[in-house]
Amino acid sequence: MTKVLVAGFTGAMGQKAVRLVQESDGYELVAGFAAGITSKDPKDYDLPAGVTIYGDLNEIQTDADIWIDFTLPSAVYANTKFAIEHDIHPVIGTTGLTDEQEKELQDLAAAKQLGGLIAPNFGMSAVLLMKFAKEAAKYFPDVEIIEMHHDNKADAPSGTALSTAKLIDEVRPEHEQGNPDETESLSGVRGGDYHGIHIHAVRLPGYVAHEQVLFGGPGEALTIRQDSFDRQSFMGGVKVAMDHVQNLKELVVGLENVL
Repeated sequence: MTKVLVAGFTGAMGQKAVRLVQESDGYELVAGFAAGITSKDPKDYDLPAGVTIYGDLNEIQTDADIWIDFTLPSAVYANTKFAIEHDIHPVIGTTGLTDEQEKELQDLAAAKQLGGLIAPNFGMSAVLLMKFAKEAAKYFPDVEIIEMHHDNKADAPSGTALSTAKLIDEVRPEHEQGNPDETESLSGVRGGDYHGIHIHAVRLPGYVAHEQVLFGGPGEALTIRQDSFDRQSFMGGVKVAMDHVQNLKELVVGLENVL
C-alpha cells in the first residue's frame, strides 16, 4: 500500500483529497496535518482510528510515501520543503510559491532524486486551456487574462492564471501591447502586469474556479474559457499525480507534464 499524508485535510479541497485516498485501491491514508488544530483524535474528523493527526509541522513523524498539500500560500513553501527533506513525494495543489521558491525546491528534490509535482490546477479543463492558450499566443500576441474565483481564495492572481501567462510569455513574439500613453483614472483598473500581459482577478461568492484568455487581432478575436463548477473536478488530476509521482526523479511543475 502507498501511504499518504494530506496536509490541509480539514479544508474543502483537503476533505475531497482524503476521500479520494480512502476510495483509491492501493493507497492508505496514514496522517492528516492542519496547522493549529487542537484535537488529535481522528474520530473528531470522521477518520479511522489508525490515522495520525498533526497540528504542527515540526511534530510530524510519518512513514508516508506521498504528501498531498491543499493548505495556504503562506505555508506551502515550508510544507513542501519539509516533505522533500523527509523523502516524501510532494503533490502540491496549493498556489502562492514564487519562482525563486519553486527553483529552490526543485534543486532540493533533484539533489535527492525525489519525484514530486506542483500543479497550479488539477482540473483537466484548466490544463487544456493553458495548452491551447500557449499555442494561440504564437499567432495572437495581444492577450489578457481574466480569472474568477470564490471570495475566500487567499491569493491573487490564481496560480493557474499566472502559469497561463508564463506559458504564453514563452512563445509570444516580442510585442508592445496597448496604448503606450494610456493612463488609469482609477489605480489598478488595468489589472496586474506580467511581462506586458494583463491579468484581472475576480473574487465573488458563488464562483469556484474559472478562467478566460482573451486574444485580439485585426478584425477578429479568440476567447478560450474553462469553468470548474465543483471541487470534485480536481480529484481526477490529483489521482493522476498520485499514480505517477513516485516514478519521477525531479519536482515537476504542471500536471500536463505527467499526463
